[in-house]
Amino acid sequence: MNVSVKSVETHKADGSVVIKKILIVNQDFKAGDKIYKESPVVAVLDLDLEGEGTHCSYCLRHIDEGLAIKPDSDLLGSVYCSKDCQVKAKAQSQNILFGSEPPLPAEMIPDSVQESSEERTKAQTAFAESIKQSGKSVPLLVARFVGRQVESELAKMASKPSEDADVKLSDGGDYTLNDHLERLRYLELSDTEDQTKHLREVLSAALPGLEQFITDERQAMLLGKMAYNAYGVCFAGGRDDKPASAERPEDAERSRTPYGTSRQIGSALYVVSSYAQHSCEPSARPSFASGTSELHLIASRDLTAGDEITVAYVDVAQHEGESVAETRRRRRFELARGWRFACTCDRCAKEAEVSEVDDLPVKADESKLEENVQRLDEQGGVVPGAAESSLNVD
Repeated sequence: MNVSVKSVETHKADGSVVIKKILIVNQDFKAGDKIYKESPVVAVLDLDLEGEGTHCSYCLRHIDEGLAIKPDSDLLGSVYCSKDCQVKAKAQSQNILFGSEPPLPAEMIPDSVQESSEERTKAQTAFAESIKQSGKSVPLLVARFVGRQVESELAKMASKPSEDADVKLSDGGDYTLNDHLERLRYLELSDTEDQTKHLREVLSAALPGLEQFITDERQAMLLGKMAYNAYGVCFAGGRDDKPASAERPEDAERSRTPYGTSRQIGSALYVVSSYAQHSCEPSARPSFASGTSELHLIASRDLTAGDEITVAYVDVAQHEGESVAETRRRRRFELARGWRFACTCDRCAKEAEVSEVDDLPVKADESKLEENVQRLDEQGGVVPGAAESSLNVD
């Protein structure tokens, strides 16, 4: 149990108290030590790489030319680095979202559903096109997460082993995956109705009734949680060929990576790492030394048991030709646009003396908690300063 979740009191700009959950180390680490490693719940390639045959659509590993495993048909053009990755992707979400095989044994499916393959293909095609047109990874992250949950429930209905399909519903600690997801912060996003409509149609076409897994409200919240908590996967410092976003800076998709979203090859959700708060002087950094989406968290400095784990959500380095004030302004605008908070870390406070007056688009933390979690915190159901849950990660 290398790390734990802990509740602490913080203050808004108006002085009101907010309880936040942070990640702390349970033992001492030296700078450069691996604190833990964590596999993602879901991961997706950046859409400009999906279908190019250069990276595995499941683990995001680079694939040498001519070695990609290609399914007979795939609306996203997904490829895999190994048969194992292909089987896992299919079992977890790919079949329910983009495949043609029935989600349950034939004897459990009404004849009318078995004969509606054309309707299913139509719904999947519309969904795939909507994802490609959006140019964003978050809708696909959410779809794959929902797909995993659906496949897990279907496996239970069919009384079949669900080793591949089942979401890892426990970290080995006190809370299930769904418990952790419920406690994560989220952003309120607009214009999510079309994405909900397409996903519901895909699920309904696969098996009527599955669309009940997703509602407008739940879809909007899942999109907001992925937008706030997803990490960018970067190998060896990242790439230089990602197409620039055509959206306004305040609307561009961002993920947590100290190299900048423009250098990632994909993004992924990690339950434990989602608790790590941002700092412009982080105590740890994500590494993807395995060449896959498996996240290794590395200590950036010596840490003592009880110290908070912080990471940089954005590129916080001072670039050549940049002044201290320009660096501070750049990273703070990235944080305000991507995560909707004005950073109050020690570095930002110290550098404020040499910086220009802030004109950030946000003045306070605009991220939110689910109402029941917020209510529990406000009623004292969580004790600030107490470790809520030890997390089992390697």
